[in-house]
Amino acid sequence: MVLARQVIETPLGPMAAYATSDALVMFEFADEEREAWSKERLLGAVSARIYTGRTDIHDLVEREIGEYFSGSLRQFSVPLRPVGTDFQLRVWNLLLDIPYGETRTYGELAQQIGDPNTVRAVGMANGANRLAILIPCHRVIGADGSLTGYGGGVWRKQRLLEIEQGQAGLF
Repeated sequence: MVLARQVIETPLGPMAAYATSDALVMFEFADEEREAWSKERLLGAVSARIYTGRTDIHDLVEREIGEYFSGSLRQFSVPLRPVGTDFQLRVWNLLLDIPYGETRTYGELAQQIGDPNTVRAVGMANGANRLAILIPCHRVIGADGSLTGYGGGVWRKQRLLEIEQGQAGLF
């Protein structure tokens, strides 16, 4: 796989977009540690050559993420190519079904998987998501309503939820 890396500016900080010519493979906040961690795991799962460059996918994600933050886009059309285990892909597909402005708990997702004992595994899969915002892992909260961890920082998770729930001014 050949991936082009491009940094895209957002109101919550720069994000690194890794894309093939036809799909987005990784979209992470470009905090050095988080991006390095995600890239290491991605390269452990697929063989890829990474270069700095831009594709039509970068143009599309940059336009759509701008529209998302302006409040005019609630569902992305960027083609995604998530890389993960079968279980992770199942969880990530459930995340895609969480409507804009709503949240689910890890327990609710485990119930949807069909095994309430998978709460921790659901949490691990949620944390392994490398397509931030586009696969909305920020919409998953603790059973008590708390904002549990988020790879981009809990402050970003809170801000994303506030934006989607209309509790904060848009950028």
